[in-house]
Amino acid sequence: MTLTRLHEMADRDEKIAMLTCYDATFAKLMEHAGVDILLVGDSLGMVLQGAENTLNVSMHHMTYHTKSVAAGAPNALIIADMPVGSYEHDNEAAYKNALWLIRSGAQMVKFEGGGDRVQTARYLIDRGIPVCAHLGFTPQSVNQLGGYKIQGKTEESAHQITQDAIDMSNAGVSLIVLEMVPATLAKHITESIKALTIGIGAGVDCDGQVLVIQDLLGIYNGAASKQPHEFKAPRFVKNFLCETNSVQQAVSNYVNAVKSKTFPTPEHSY
Repeated sequence: MTLTRLHEMADRDEKIAMLTCYDATFAKLMEHAGVDILLVGDSLGMVLQGAENTLNVSMHHMTYHTKSVAAGAPNALIIADMPVGSYEHDNEAAYKNALWLIRSGAQMVKFEGGGDRVQTARYLIDRGIPVCAHLGFTPQSVNQLGGYKIQGKTEESAHQITQDAIDMSNAGVSLIVLEMVPATLAKHITESIKALTIGIGAGVDCDGQVLVIQDLLGIYNGAASKQPHEFKAPRFVKNFLCETNSVQQAVSNYVNAVKSKTFPTPEHSY
């Protein structure tokens, strides 16, 4: 899979299916199931390490899992998250860390936020590193945002997210993840920029969709929370494993649902 092919898919209105992946076994399974993009997400801090958030994930964690995914899916398009602290303060440090992820097997890096992050994106892109932006709800800012809350509900917030998306696209980012924003806002942004959009809780009109694999399989229960028995999956999550007894079939069903535009439904959107 290449960026050129992704744009060709978008041009013919074929949706992009993306999933998080952290190891070689699932990488091979996802590649065979037709997943277009594998995201080595810093969500591994929660679903693999048992933390309450992504804030303690390190570059060593990210490079280890990126190498594992690349070993299992050598032909896949792999995006690796830049963990908190690896890109925010110094563009040269951001470049060195991004290059570390690329050398570990990623074809693109992803980081969160707009505003000052536009300069960071441009700095990396000018040095040959493809970038995926992440706007809307940004998990690394969970404490500043006051928890896991929908973003872009007010006119001011919607305008800021839109402007950040435009600025990131103009800076040359290849993809923009839009998380937990109103579907109408995500549609407007998708129609307004050159970069491709990947939604999670952002409606069906994005160029593609992404889920955390453990959420897709219904096996993440917020184990790190103080009251895990009260954990409630986010609105955008659908358990695809409950429809079959095969993990590979569940992943294939997700891919087919994304490409047929039957997922996400309005009940999985904001």
